Amino acid sequence: MIEVESLSKSYGREAAVRRLSFKVESGAVHGFLGPNGAGKTTTMRILTTFLRADEGVVRVAGFDVRKNPEEVRRRIGYMPESPPLYRDLGVEEYLQYMGQLRIPDKARRRQRVAAVIEDCLLGDVRTKLCSALSKGYRQRVGLAQAVLHEPEVLILDEPTSGLDPQQIIQIRRLIRSMAGKRTVLISTHILTEVEEVCDTAVIIARGHKVDEINVADSRGKLEKIFLQAVTRPEEVEGGRP
Repeated sequence: MIEVESLSKSYGREAAVRRLSFKVESGAVHGFLGPNGAGKTTTMRILTTFLRADEGVVRVAGFDVRKNPEEVRRRIGYMPESPPLYRDLGVEEYLQYMGQLRIPDKARRRQRVAAVIEDCLLGDVRTKLCSALSKGYRQRVGLAQAVLHEPEVLILDEPTSGLDPQQIIQIRRLIRSMAGKRTVLISTHILTEVEEVCDTAVIIARGHKVDEINVADSRGKLEKIFLQAVTRPEEVEGGRP
C-alpha cells in the first residue's frame, strides 16, 4: 500500500533523508520510529505530496506521488504534528467544512461528522472555537479531519503529542481499532507507542533506515534494539548493516 524506494531529500547541504526504503502492507499499522531530527516529518511530507523528493520513488495506494499527486491525495488522510485548524470556526463547523471538500453526499457527510466527533471524543467541545482549544483537543480535531472521509491510507505525524495520559490511551485505542480496515503509518519517537499500536516498524536515525522489525517478535526488546540502532546510523546505507 505504501512503497518507498531509495528516497533522498536534502535542505541545502544538510541531508534530511538518505536512500530510505521501506514498505507498508495493506491493512497494517506501521510505526516510523526515530529520535527528533531523524527525518520522519520530511518523509511524511513527501508521502503526502507536500514536499518533493530529490531522488527515489514513492507510491501510495499504487500511485506515484510525483506523477499522480491528485490521486494520492484522494486516498490519504493526513495529520501533521501541529494540525492547521481554522481558528475562527467551531469544531463541528470546521469538520462540516472539511466534509464539504471531501464527501459530496450531504447525508453521508452528516453521518461521518457525527461519527468522528464521537470516536475522537470531541462531544464536549463540538461548539467551541478551534482557537480556544487546548493542544490535546487540537490534536484530536486534527485526527478527526484525517479520518473523516474514511481514506484508504492514514498518515499520522506524532498523533499523541501534547495529550494527557488518558487521551493518549484513548487515541491509541482508536488508531489500533483501524488495523485491517485501512493502512496506517504513524511517526513517533515514543517506544511504548510502537509497542502498543503498531504491527511493524521502521527505525530511522539521521535520515537512514537502521532497522525494520515485527513488533510482536520484538516485544520486551524494543528499547535495546532502538538504542543500538540509533547509535550507529552512519554505518548503514538504507538498511541493516
